[in-house]
Amino acid sequence: MSALSGVARSQQRNWLNPSTWHLRTRLVLVAMALLVAICGAVGVVSYASMDMVFNKQLDRQLEQASLRADLFGRPPSSFPNSPTGRPDPLEARGQAAGTLSARIDGSTVRSSGLIDARGNRVSLSADDEQVLLALPTGDGPVDRSLSNGDYRLMAVKTNYGDVIVTGLPLADKQTAEASLVWTMVLVSLGGLVVIGLVGTVIIRRTMRPLEQLSDVATKVSRLPLDAGEVALAVRVPPSASHPGTEVGSVGHALNQMLNNVSSALEARQESETKVRQFVADASHELRTPLTAIRGYTELLRMTETFTDDGRKSLARVQSQSERMTTLVEDLLLLARLDEGQPLKVTDVDLTQLVVETVSDEKVMAPDHIWQLQLPGEPVTVRGDATQLHQVLANLLSNARKHTDPGTTVVTGVMLSADGSAVVTVTDNGPGIPQEFQSRIFSRFARADAARSGSEGTSGLGLSIVESIVQAHGGSVEVTSRPGRTEFALRLPTATTERLQRIRQDDSPTS
Repeated sequence: MSALSGVARSQQRNWLNPSTWHLRTRLVLVAMALLVAICGAVGVVSYASMDMVFNKQLDRQLEQASLRADLFGRPPSSFPNSPTGRPDPLEARGQAAGTLSARIDGSTVRSSGLIDARGNRVSLSADDEQVLLALPTGDGPVDRSLSNGDYRLMAVKTNYGDVIVTGLPLADKQTAEASLVWTMVLVSLGGLVVIGLVGTVIIRRTMRPLEQLSDVATKVSRLPLDAGEVALAVRVPPSASHPGTEVGSVGHALNQMLNNVSSALEARQESETKVRQFVADASHELRTPLTAIRGYTELLRMTETFTDDGRKSLARVQSQSERMTTLVEDLLLLARLDEGQPLKVTDVDLTQLVVETVSDEKVMAPDHIWQLQLPGEPVTVRGDATQLHQVLANLLSNARKHTDPGTTVVTGVMLSADGSAVVTVTDNGPGIPQEFQSRIFSRFARADAARSGSEGTSGLGLSIVESIVQAHGGSVEVTSRPGRTEFALRLPTATTERLQRIRQDDSPTS
């Protein structure tokens, strides 16, 4: 049996694929990415600028300290107690705390040390002296790492042939630069948070007209525009359809398109109403003369004497008038269904109705094999018993007329997973061509050439089936291949309708 149950596929957002993100999400992320790039560029430029300023300031202080150390030198005869005959550069006046000084004679460090925070002299280690010996002379200030921290050093050759090395600590510069980095990082992070929140609010408000356009398009896409009277009253609100803006121009164009579509649908509905009214009036008017023709034909057969050819002709007239009467009744029924006339709804035992209809077909076509597949409990639906009987009769008649004698026809009743009643009529006949299945429920559609039955049809039987089933809130479909053709219809059961009414009564909009 056909399941007749579709599974709605929900489109999930793939966060690894940016093309599936909302436009507002992408705009916020792009704005934040631009802000990160701007903050990064500003941070790099600021850091480089401050580093340059600090270096220039430190170099000026270093040059002054080196000049004081150099000017502090005197002729060797004036300092007989000095190891080198020259004064210690650290003893020069004005040297700040942290200042490093050393005197190098050839490859020997004659004196070296630095002034600590208390103003005391601290000697350098042997490793530090090796670093000082490796300094280039006269090439300007350079940065080196010593045991007491990072220093900016400068080696200057004096007029006495020795070299004076002067250095200033980089700790203050590094602290200021680290503070600058942390300040810019914190400010940038705060800016990102503010831009993210404010940007989200602004972009949401800016994108609201697009959401309104999407809502209108979604509502229109869910309207049944294929048939019947359509009330296309949904429109884009004026706030989102002002032609002065880009989004407003789209909303204005969408409203114009909806107006055009609404006018076309109204014209179509008016034309269909005229055609249905004409068919209903013509069918109603034809019933009287057709009844008269059948009556007079019966009267002639009973009162007059005819030759064999005359009796055959009269029988032909009677059979064609009966066929015409059936056709007129079918057209009149379709016209009433199209008008949406109310059904005589009662609780119908679908299982019993199937048994009775199949029994009738057994009498009419004993050369077919008729089988039943019924549930253990009765299946009850809400509907018009007469019309539902006609649906089953048309499906079984269709199987009988379009299959050869000896064909097995199986009629089944079941409950689907959602509680709906499903009725299937399956035969093992020659099948229906694939290209005909898409229009098999159309009016006056015939497939006599495809299925090897001997009885002609008007092509309205399956169209009546679809119209009656849809009037009951159900659906019908067909699947066919050589050796198996199945018509499956679904109808809401009485329990399903009660649950739907309860949900509607409990909903907030009720």
